[in-house]
Amino acid sequence: MNTNSNIYTIIYTTVLVVIVAAILAIVASALKPRQTANVELEQMKSIMLAANIGETNGQPDKKADFKKLYDQHITDTFVIDENGNKVQGVDAFHVDLKSQYNAIKNGGKLTLPVYKCKLDNGEEVTVLPCYGAGLWGAIWGYLSVKADGQTLQGAMFAHASETPGLGGEIAEPWFYNQFDGKTLADAAGAFSSVKIVKGGAGNDRNGVDAISGATITSRSLQNTIEQWMNYYKQILGE
Repeated sequence: MNTNSNIYTIIYTTVLVVIVAAILAIVASALKPRQTANVELEQMKSIMLAANIGETNGQPDKKADFKKLYDQHITDTFVIDENGNKVQGVDAFHVDLKSQYNAIKNGGKLTLPVYKCKLDNGEEVTVLPCYGAGLWGAIWGYLSVKADGQTLQGAMFAHASETPGLGGEIAEPWFYNQFDGKTLADAAGAFSSVKIVKGGAGNDRNGVDAISGATITSRSLQNTIEQWMNYYKQILGE
């Protein structure tokens, strides 16, 4: 075959593309179990940190085995629907939070995950996820609520693409540690979600300080928390 012909060039290019694609597919398939395990480990870490487990002086402990901690402290998992009723046959850990966010927006059927967690002191807290839209992409996190159904044990948040040093600060301990001890009730005991207050929350029992220069991300996170807690409040304190 004439190696200088157009037909040779087309055949050569096609074969090369097929070979490269096959190699990439094999590599992706081989790495998928490890990628899945890393995603699941990150999820376990987030749930534990929301309950203030696996921390040292308010910072994530780099040496902590979060899978082991998750297995030790999570005593039960289940999902609820939009009316607060338990849904049978659904694995809470593998519920796609993005799909539930879309269902919340569109008024669809919900399967919202719930994690029961036992602390070292024997106290049980309920860990609840939330998921929403930030300034540039998705934001999500977990809040843990004490047995009284009102007081927060802790929280942890993450994001896909918020601005470093601004909205991206929601994933930093200095921000999410502010949620420790805050409450989901007003002075009369009625449900009142956490407020992220521009200019500082002071001694507000429901408020934490907003991130300077990240008004949209702060407001988006507040709305996300309130949106999800409005469903979860139906089971808190049970």
